[in-house]
Amino acid sequence: MKVIKNKQYVIGSDNAGYPLKEIIKELLESEGLEYEDVGVDSDQDKTIYPEIAERVVNRIKKSNYEKEGILICGTGIGMAITANKFSRIYAAVCHDVYSAERARLSNDTNVITMGARVIGPVLAKKIIREWLSLEFKPGRSTPKLKQIKKYENQNFVS
Repeated sequence: MKVIKNKQYVIGSDNAGYPLKEIIKELLESEGLEYEDVGVDSDQDKTIYPEIAERVVNRIKKSNYEKEGILICGTGIGMAITANKFSRIYAAVCHDVYSAERARLSNDTNVITMGARVIGPVLAKKIIREWLSLEFKPGRSTPKLKQIKKYENQNFVS
């Protein structure tokens, strides 16, 4: 499985996710992928995960949605909830390879979230590598995604 090289990423974590974030950064570097780390810078940093998720989302928005995000906290849940509060951000918690595949192929996610207290580094790298290697292609999921975007347009205020 080859990662897609023409994308750029923004990565962030809270202090619980910091050690796993550093491992994922090594993976990104080994694959020759460009990324921006928006924090935290240590496992002692007390910046709360919603602030980190907002930093990642803002970088994605600033790139006109060209960049994609990787968010790591204790469970991945809080990061996903926060990221999904922003228009045109589609974040999914992925703790197995199949979820990462479906997040990309069925749901066209532009942010993946993970929980450092839920999975170990070897599995995390497999999950990230899977997500990085796939792109959404229109098909059976397209009507579902159109409906999601319809709800988004009805409920989000620009």
